[in-house]
Amino acid sequence: MIIIKKSHKKYSKYIWQKDENVPLKTDVTTITLQSPSATYAMAVTDDGYLLHLHWGAKVKGDLSYILFGKNPYTLAENLRDKGTFMDSVPLEFPCHGTGDYREPCIMVRDKNNASTVDLKFKGTRTMPGKPKLDGLPATFARLEEIDPECPAPENSYDCATVVITLEDDYLKLRAELFYTVFGDLDVITRSVKLTNFSDDTIYITRVLSSCVDFNHSDFDMLTLNGSWARERIPCRAPLHRGKQSIDSVKGESSHQSNPFFALLSPNTDEDTGEAYGFNLCYSGDFFAGVEVTQHGCTRAVMGLNPFDFSWKLEPGETFTAPECVMVYSNEGLGKMSRTYHDLYRNNLIRSEWNKKLRPVLINNWEATYFNFDTDKLIAIAKEAAKCGIEMLVLDDGWFGHRDSDNSSLGDWVPYEKKLPGGLSRLVGEVNALGMKFGLWFEPEMVSPDSDLYRAHPEWAIHIEGRELTESRGQYVLDFSNPAVIDNIKTQMKTILDSANIEYIKWDMNRQLTEIASTYLPVERQRELRHRYVLGVYELMEWLVTSYPHILLENCSGGGARFDPGMLYFSPQIWCSDNTDAIERLKIQYGTSICYPVSSIGSHVSDCPNHTVGRVTPFETRGNVAMVGTFGYELDITKIPSEDREKIPGQIARYKKYAHIMRDGDQYRLAHNTNYDAFVFVTKNKSEALLTVTQILARPNYPVLRLKLRGLNPEAEYTASDGNIYSGSALMNCGIEVPLSGDFDSRQVYFYKV
Repeated sequence: MIIIKKSHKKYSKYIWQKDENVPLKTDVTTITLQSPSATYAMAVTDDGYLLHLHWGAKVKGDLSYILFGKNPYTLAENLRDKGTFMDSVPLEFPCHGTGDYREPCIMVRDKNNASTVDLKFKGTRTMPGKPKLDGLPATFARLEEIDPECPAPENSYDCATVVITLEDDYLKLRAELFYTVFGDLDVITRSVKLTNFSDDTIYITRVLSSCVDFNHSDFDMLTLNGSWARERIPCRAPLHRGKQSIDSVKGESSHQSNPFFALLSPNTDEDTGEAYGFNLCYSGDFFAGVEVTQHGCTRAVMGLNPFDFSWKLEPGETFTAPECVMVYSNEGLGKMSRTYHDLYRNNLIRSEWNKKLRPVLINNWEATYFNFDTDKLIAIAKEAAKCGIEMLVLDDGWFGHRDSDNSSLGDWVPYEKKLPGGLSRLVGEVNALGMKFGLWFEPEMVSPDSDLYRAHPEWAIHIEGRELTESRGQYVLDFSNPAVIDNIKTQMKTILDSANIEYIKWDMNRQLTEIASTYLPVERQRELRHRYVLGVYELMEWLVTSYPHILLENCSGGGARFDPGMLYFSPQIWCSDNTDAIERLKIQYGTSICYPVSSIGSHVSDCPNHTVGRVTPFETRGNVAMVGTFGYELDITKIPSEDREKIPGQIARYKKYAHIMRDGDQYRLAHNTNYDAFVFVTKNKSEALLTVTQILARPNYPVLRLKLRGLNPEAEYTASDGNIYSGSALMNCGIEVPLSGDFDSRQVYFYKV
């Protein structure tokens, strides 16, 4: 619900442009967004500054007393000390140059090369649903009339949007702040649209999507950090005076820092305490900063990374910033996570596979790497089909003359030496076994040893005359150039039309260096980082709309682009190249803080594990991989027969339980050095699945007893062992889970009697 409250004050200053169909209301004092458990409130000063009043636990009544009471937030009577006012007041979209020395949301270079911006309130308009963002992924509304080409899932959440217009009369720059509130979730999404109404060019040098000022600093900051093979490990620490930040300047959201953070009350755990989550729906360079000020207050900002960024905004042009998804929880991290999960499953992921049982696949990468041919692949497929595996995925090495990672990226034609008869023959034989077929692409990259690079070296991102850094023996294509996108699109279309390909794994294996474009003019070179991401989105949009039935999985050297922007195009993302079950417990735990497990690409791999050399039970590997999309990454023709014989049973359990994990609520029960435990509960609380994995066995300890969460306390549940328990007993007294030895794992299924 959106409440816009009028006051006796009038703000009827000159407005350059007015949409007669959606008139601006210019007499607004307070703007309040209400969700089930939270309130987000703003107000306007006498002089037109938009201030932040409250975001947190739900409140009723008029909060304008926070602004108009006996405090320094009334500027009209204190113009002689505006600088002090600007540097202490909680601003909703802070500008640079007028006395606020904290982190700003916007900076520019105007015709005089000055950077000051001073945005004042002009009005609001409200609308049902949620408008699309130009060229950018974003959450969407349930109402199909908002976006008839992309109707949302049946059970997605209604929402409403308020657009607050701010203008700088000197620059003639307009900022439209978009706020969407979802009726059944404690979610606020924010984005910004800038329009140049002047006759002069303006260069945007900084534009962040969100800012929230809190009036205290008693928070912990939670981030998801790591590196290749150990992505999204939670890191929690108390705030301190000064600035703390996470970011990426790699051209991707990165292995190192996920575009997510949360501010937590110090006592917040899984079930209690306040949590404020921030997640940027973007797949490139981002910045998230938290600043504790001289007054002991906290400013939290998030958006495009201003590092090495500039955008030339010509007269009449508009620039749209990515969306920030903000979640409030008054019931700990668990509720915050479940809110993100529900929103993303219902109002972000568009794929028809979102709510469907996905095929159990086997990927040949760790089975063969580059050493394969058609006969080897068919041998794997035959053995896999016997075990009930439903899809063969052909990974890297099928194109050009690629026998290693030193050539052929950009030449998307079948490698006849390995695949005589091409993909059509291979796919035909796989389909004849009753299996689907999937294919790996890396569309954004080019090898120095490729026909594409020899024909168009200018299509690689590089600086003329400077040595170009290779990484994994490859360069990055300039996706700001429409000709590059058209070339890759044409090559992909030829392949996809040549055979019955039902799954694509889209990979991206290196970061950007020597960032310059032969396509962009000199004054637009610092737009390349953002234009590259927009080009990726353009190609993905073409792919998912031209081939809507294909199951798309995104990947970036493992989990370097696990972000909401990618989920808009693909229902699942490869979580990490580290497939060791014990390491995956950490990675998948951190990922679930913000992302639903239905989006986590997870496979059973061979042992000793190829990344860490660890040996774990086949049963444990299966249980861990089921908390995701589930598949296999091994040479099924060579694994021990006792492992192979377990595959049909694992697949049967996955199919039985998949709906609980895909659509249900996740409750993380424990994650420590001794064991990992979580339970999924269906929305109607009729079924639950508990998974427990012991990490290291300990001597002379009692049997582990776990208290479940999320059940109906009045109901009775039958467990896998046939025993019947009340929901209240399972949640308040717990259930014993016997585990034996290092790396042992158990699943317990419950259904309501």
